[in-house]
Amino acid sequence: MKALLDACVLYPTVMREVLLAVAGQGLFTPLWSDRILEEWARAARKLGPEGETLARGDIALIRAAWPNATIPRAPGIEARLWLPDQHDIHVLASAIAGSAEVLLTVNAQDFPQNALAAEGLVRRDPDRFLWQLWSEHPDRVADAVARVQATAERLSGEAQPLRKLLKKARLPRLGKALS
Repeated sequence: MKALLDACVLYPTVMREVLLAVAGQGLFTPLWSDRILEEWARAARKLGPEGETLARGDIALIRAAWPNATIPRAPGIEARLWLPDQHDIHVLASAIAGSAEVLLTVNAQDFPQNALAAEGLVRRDPDRFLWQLWSEHPDRVADAVARVQATAERLSGEAQPLRKLLKKARLPRLGKALS
């Protein structure tokens, strides 16, 4: 299954790391566009000047790890689409151009299910999406999440209780399932 990741699921870090770790288990193929990655880098400025620099480093790493994930711009597709927020049309166009089945976003308001269904797509929030994958492949999802938790603990230098870590990352359903 192919899933286009919107910028709002690539930033924050733990959510992105969990999604990509689960993708690394072969449970789905992640997709994005250059513009989506740029939106992530700009959003990271909220952390201060170093935030964008760190995001650009992370972007370089995920580009290397997922060399076929970047979908080229599709202006012909964009021209025929409508969404409540015109600034999100590029996201839907990338999902269509990449033959994605799922659009992962926390921005439900700007991606109405009927508009996506007309293009053969469904919108999923990351928590519901990951919970569904966990219900089908519990060991593989648990292994991926455990690696993310271990990295978070190593980087922070302190214990990161799993349920609390996932709740903070807006993945409470997955956190409850794994606890």
